[in-house]
Formats: sequence, C-alpha cells, structure tokens
Amino acid sequence: MKQTILLIILLVTLAATPGHSEEYRLSMLPRYFPEKLTAMITPLAAYLSEKTGQRIVPVLTDNFARYEAQLLNQDIRIGYQNPLVYVNVSRVHEVLVTAVKGKGGDRFRGIVIARPDSGISAPADLKHKKIMIVGKTSAGGYLSQKIALARAGLDVDRDCELSVAADNRQENVIISVAIGDVDAGFIRESALHKADRYIVPGSVGVVYEAAWLPNWAFSVDRNLPAGLKKRIKAALLQLDSSSTVLRAMGLTGFKEAEDSDYDIMRKYGTR
Repeated sequence: MKQTILLIILLVTLAATPGHSEEYRLSMLPRYFPEKLTAMITPLAAYLSEKTGQRIVPVLTDNFARYEAQLLNQDIRIGYQNPLVYVNVSRVHEVLVTAVKGKGGDRFRGIVIARPDSGISAPADLKHKKIMIVGKTSAGGYLSQKIALARAGLDVDRDCELSVAADNRQENVIISVAIGDVDAGFIRESALHKADRYIVPGSVGVVYEAAWLPNWAFSVDRNLPAGLKKRIKAALLQLDSSSTVLRAMGLTGFKEAEDSDYDIMRKYGTR
C-alpha cells in the first residue's frame, strides 16, 4: 500500500514539473534551401535541449512571411533571423544574443551582383534596371543595398524595376543574374558562392558593397520563463568557435545583445 501511494505521488510530481510535457519550437529565417537549413539548426536544437533540460524541436517554414507570422502567433518560441525581421517581431520576441561571423564580426552587409558584361559598375548604372531582391524583409538582400544606394542618390523602389526571388532564396537571385533574367541582384555578402554549382563560373561578379547592419538576432518569446531564457543565453555564449553547433551554422560565436542594438533597422526598415 505504501509503495502504491509513493508511486502515485511520484507520478503527480513528474506531471506537475515544468518541461516534461512542453516542447519549444526553434526555427531559422529560411534564406537557404530546406536541406541546408535542417543541417544548420538541428545540432543547435539538440545542444539547447541538453543544456536547458527542455525539449527544443527544430522546425522549418516555407518563406519569410510565414516565418515571421509564426513568431508573432507564438508557434515558434525560439528564433534566429535577420535584424529587419527581428524588429518586425520584437513586440513578441526579445533578442538574447547576436551572431558573430567573418570579417564583419557582429555586423554584416549586402552586395550588388551583376554579370561581367552588364555594363554596371556604379550606383547610377542601376537606374531603370531590372533588379532581383531576396525580399522586402531581407536585410542583406534588400535593406543594406537600399540604405547605401539612397546615400548615393538612387531610390531603388522608385528608380529601379524590382522583383522578388522565388521562396526568398539567395541562390535564386544569383541564378537569375547569371542566366540574364535580370540585370542585377541584391544578396548578402556571405551568400555570394551559395549557387556556384548551379551557374557557369565567372558569370556573376560583385559591383557594389552596401551598408553594414547589425548581425542576425537569436531571440525568444518574451513570455518564456525567465529561468529558461537565462539558460538558453548562457548556453549560446558558452559555445566555442570550434564547436560543431557553430560550424553547422557558419558562425564563430554569439555576442550578448540588447533590443536597442537594432534601432537602425527601425529607422530605415520597411515598417
């Protein structure tokens, strides 16, 4: 009888313990194909599950708009996204850390690409040209270029013919430029070689380097338990540059961040 009572108490205790039945969905803004995205975030989800004691599940979305919507409606509680999307969802999500990568460190920028025979070499050459962008919510594939070109006297929304890449993929911008469907393209600097296996070597080149922006934000739902937020943040900051988690994401580390770090996006962003 005593054993039965103890078993019942144990089961009730386990059922009431936070984290045993709840799972937290983690996702990343889908700027690459699903196979690459899966390879990037699956090790991260496993690592955070181990470090936090919670079940953190990696999920994918189809495009930028759906990703943003799922953060806003709390289907995705943990996210990794460009700075423009972060400010769009910051009323629901709060940044914990920012990405550190390459020569820009905690900053990144976009570039303008074109075919070598395009005749495009300066901002003025882009006027009235067909330009493919990653999307209006892409920081490296639209906003960085928009800011830099505005400073050079070109309003890309008014002065150029813009089109959006299928599924907001950086690779689709590169391919479209390479085959001549458009005159130029806006992509993130680090994505320049993402489509090399699909295009003729030398068919795309960099014609303009755009404005530096704060790097990608790793954010969590503001309603997550405070203790869980602290454990996630600590786990991310503990990652060594040689870790398999960071290598999978193409990063060298994470740096502590605050919401105000992204105010430049609020100044120049689309909404």
